Parts: sequence; structure tokens; C-alpha cells
Amino acid sequence: MAAIQLTTFIAAPPQVVFDLSRSISLHKRSMEQSKEQAVGGRTSGLMELGETVTWQAKHFFKERRLTVRMKALEKHQSFTDEALPGNDFKHLEHKHYFKPCENGTIMIDHFDYELKWGRLGKAASAIFVTPYLQKLLQKRNAFIKQAAEGKGWKQYLS
Repeated sequence: MAAIQLTTFIAAPPQVVFDLSRSISLHKRSMEQSKEQAVGGRTSGLMELGETVTWQAKHFFKERRLTVRMKALEKHQSFTDEALPGNDFKHLEHKHYFKPCENGTIMIDHFDYELKWGRLGKAASAIFVTPYLQKLLQKRNAFIKQAAEGKGWKQYLS
């Protein structure tokens, strides 16, 4: 199993960062380079406990779909989403944590995944999938940070 952990400081209250992290609109905007769209389940607004969203995007020269379900949520503290069967992953779980600090919020991502395809999947993860996914997560976190620290966050939470 492969794992990515990221820690991002954001000079904004945990409530704002938490809600921006659940925003379908913000996610779509942050992933414009891969033309990511919500095509099933919840397609706008904020993800809530038990809800699913199906994402469609182009990654690694191929159109792909991924359906995720929010399986745990503690308001303004954490939430966890997981991939449902029917995609390239044998397992995918993304835990999001939001810790208040003196000047804002520490946002922590734990992203664990395993590709299908046995040894080939493990090799692909080590060589190019993990670095690719880490860059996507870093880009998304930078987008959340920019929105939360400026006035742009309001457009995603109205």
C-alpha cells in the first residue's frame, strides 16, 4: 500500500478550511488541468456524511471515473472519504484533519491507496503514480489555502 501525508498551514479558521475542503465547486476549479467534473451523486455544494460523488477526469492520457463516499465526518475537525469499487484502485482512503492553531488552521492529509494489478501496480505506484497524486494533492491544498486566506472562499460556500 502507498501512502502520502501532507501538512499545510492556512491562515484562516478551521470552519472555513473544513468547508472549502468539502466543496465540489472548489475541487472542480482546483483540478481544471485534468478537466475534472462531478458527473454523479452530489455534483455541487458541500459533501456530507454518507454522500457520494463520481468524478470524471483525464489522467495518464485516459478518461477515468472515480466514485468516492464520505464515510466519516466530525464537523470542523475531520472527514474521511473512500473510493467505491469500479475504478483503478484496489483501495483508496483519504483522511482530512483540521487542527486549530494560534494564527489559523493546520490541515493534514493522510492519503492511502493501492492500485489493482499486483506487482505491476506496486511498481507503477512507486515510479510515477505516487509522485503524480502528491502533486495533485499539493495543488489542491494550495488552491484551498489561497481561497481561504483571501476573499475568494465565499464563492465556494454560498
